[in-house]
Amino acid sequence: MTRLAILVRALWGAQIAGHVLATKVLRRRRTSWGATTAETETAMPGDELIPHSRWGYTHAVTIDATPEQVWPWIAQLGQGRGGFDSDQGLENLIGCRVHNTDTILPDYQKLGVGDGVRLHPKAPPLTVAVVEPNSRLVLRGANPDTGDASIWAFHLLRVDDRHTRLIERGRGNYGPTVSSRLTFGPLLLEPIGFVMSRKMLLTIRDLAGGPTRATRPRSL
Repeated sequence: MTRLAILVRALWGAQIAGHVLATKVLRRRRTSWGATTAETETAMPGDELIPHSRWGYTHAVTIDATPEQVWPWIAQLGQGRGGFDSDQGLENLIGCRVHNTDTILPDYQKLGVGDGVRLHPKAPPLTVAVVEPNSRLVLRGANPDTGDASIWAFHLLRVDDRHTRLIERGRGNYGPTVSSRLTFGPLLLEPIGFVMSRKMLLTIRDLAGGPTRATRPRSL
């Protein structure tokens, strides 16, 4: 690993630590990063899977591309698939064994309800709960033994004939144990997830169509 790569990883780690420590100050902005008030408040398919969520977020970005051009990058997300378009080095520090790609992979374009999408090779896969090509993908995770449950959703909204809003939404519940609260609650998962998700959305934006300066969300 080069010195530059080490520095970049350190900066990413510092950013995550900063979000953890400044949760009270930053939480409102990071749970609605890039999204309009209407987008954060509008119910979307998949929300009903976690009807009484304890925490959640809605992130969004405008992409200079059609939903049909954005969808392939969403369809191939996953460990052992196209990766997560985020910080590969940090992901692999915790054993994800992810290889992010900057090309569309034909072998990972078909998803059906009930299919599994892994985040980590040793963790149970998320299950495809809703899939509508060029429109939305909702992944669901649940552990009835601990009470943990979550959704990770992507919604593609056509703005006009050349722009798409990519909306990422997460909803989660955690069980009664301290371990569950720490692992699946907002204290750690939310700030870590935000830093990685923001990088993922911006990468997908650039891969699918390039930045649109006039509509680029303001970063924290």
